[in-house]
Amino acid sequence: MEEIDRRIVTLLARDGRMSFTDLARETGLSVSAVHQRVRRLEKRGVVRGYAAIIDHDAVGLPMTAFVSIKPIDPAAPDDAPDRLAHLTAIEACHSVAGDESYILKVRVASPVALEDLLQQIRASANVSTRTTVVLSTPYEHRAPELADESGAGHERTG
Repeated sequence: MEEIDRRIVTLLARDGRMSFTDLARETGLSVSAVHQRVRRLEKRGVVRGYAAIIDHDAVGLPMTAFVSIKPIDPAAPDDAPDRLAHLTAIEACHSVAGDESYILKVRVASPVALEDLLQQIRASANVSTRTTVVLSTPYEHRAPELADESGAGHERTG
């Protein structure tokens, strides 16, 4: 990926609503050149979409937890993500190496809601669970530091 494309991706990762005018100012390109580059990055799948960052406390989901799951029957098909897709309290599902098969990031309204969700997870996917409740989140949604072609990273600015 070219240096200018890495710069555009970094800027968009920090602020997905940044205007083409602001991107042009930050990169030294014309607005039309930035627009073309962003569209090309989207078409290549480098930029897969744009999302609002929600204040989960404000929408009634103040409790975050990580739920590690592993199948009760190790010979069972590895289809837990499909079996759990209907549970919208699961924000993310990561396949992991180690004792567990997956780690789920969940957001719920209360300890009771977490307990209910854990029962649904166990029943839906026939798994055992291990849960870690988040006490606070000092940072999240950080923009990546993109390396150049040689693999060297760049200093963060701003």
